[in-house]
Amino acid sequence: MDEIILAKKAKSGDKDAFAKLYMLYKDRLYRYAFYKLGSKPDAMDAVSDCICEAFKYIKTLKKPEAFQAWVFRILYRSCSRQIKEQAKTREQAELDENTVSYTEDFSKAELSEALEILSEEETDIVLLSCVAGYNSREIAKILGLKSNTVRSKLSRSLIKLREFLEDTDED
Repeated sequence: MDEIILAKKAKSGDKDAFAKLYMLYKDRLYRYAFYKLGSKPDAMDAVSDCICEAFKYIKTLKKPEAFQAWVFRILYRSCSRQIKEQAKTREQAELDENTVSYTEDFSKAELSEALEILSEEETDIVLLSCVAGYNSREIAKILGLKSNTVRSKLSRSLIKLREFLEDTDED
């Protein structure tokens, strides 16, 4: 059946038509996502998210002949979200790794003393991240800041703490 006819039927609520469109595009969608993300599980997640979103919003498709471009735009956004999440995960893992190395070498008293050199906001950010395990987006919501601000303040605060603790350790 012609793709445009399938897209028109899917737009009007025909689930079988949507399923046929999926079967026509699934391999191309997966290949795009795989090369964009570099991982089979991530590609499968991105395609799954894309198809769910496309199914949910198929009625908003303005031109059935533009279905292919429309669904690939959805997949592009899905892949972009995956990439952002991967970057956040890597960033949090790096922060966690740095935090573990700081806390293993120093006593609670030394860490408490080090926290006193930080502003109240910096202390809150460090504690919410390192002790409570919140990510920058969650901390931003709690403190009413932008997540980029939280990440930069956390990074600077951890550097201040490390320098203070290293100086204290040398004495």
